[in-house]
Amino acid sequence: MKVADHISSLRRDGELLAAAAERTSPDAPVPTCPEWVVRDLVRHQGGVHRWAAGYVGDRRNEVWDVDLDDVVGSWPDDGELVGWFREGHRHLVATLEAAHPDLDCWTFLRAPSPLAMWARRQAHETAIHRVDAELAADAAAADTGDPGDPAGTAGTTSPFEASFAADGVDELLTCFITRPRGRLRSATVRTLDVVAADTGDRWQVRIGPDRVETQASVAAEGGGDDLAPGDCQLEGDAADLYLTLWSRRPVGGLSVAGDRAVLDLFLDQVHVRWS
Repeated sequence: MKVADHISSLRRDGELLAAAAERTSPDAPVPTCPEWVVRDLVRHQGGVHRWAAGYVGDRRNEVWDVDLDDVVGSWPDDGELVGWFREGHRHLVATLEAAHPDLDCWTFLRAPSPLAMWARRQAHETAIHRVDAELAADAAAADTGDPGDPAGTAGTTSPFEASFAADGVDELLTCFITRPRGRLRSATVRTLDVVAADTGDRWQVRIGPDRVETQASVAAEGGGDDLAPGDCQLEGDAADLYLTLWSRRPVGGLSVAGDRAVLDLFLDQVHVRWS
């Protein structure tokens, strides 16, 4: 995806997150982040937006040794929370849009450029937490019998475009879980194939005792790809894979073939709650 596409997704999902937070109580539990209520979720994401904008806007080339309390200064009251979030979200979008393509600043994931990394990371950070906010709002409406929640909508979220969802799967599998400090490990090497049926993307995750390596498929002449089958295959539409692998939805209707223990190993050791 292009930087402009990530910024467009960031704009959309930030607006959806704010709308979901606006229609529920700040004290409503967040089902997908059990340690949080909506207030915590909105504060976290609003603080992260300001933190990211600080790197891009100020062209910081070293780690900014602060926590979100330092970045924010003072947290908003509940009545000002959503407006505060929207202000920071708009500022981040504007900062990314104004940044030069050759921006040089600190990054923490592999990407074609620092601007590409920050746009991609903030797009998916916001998208996943938008899902959290929508699930919290729907769960609260269902618990209270709110007639504003149409029958059957509780637990649903706004849809993702397949290309964006596949990009989010790619970020998780090729950037996050392959970092040296990751906890996903196996005493013997095991391989997990992840296949997005609607986009044709395929990733093979190789889990070893001291590292994780992920290879994206490369189309071979004749239509196949260059990866031998892994020990376990997880297949489904990109949006379903995105939510499952980012710990927001059970495996459910996804297709699992081969050694299910490999998928269980992944799900047991990869827990994404902060992003």
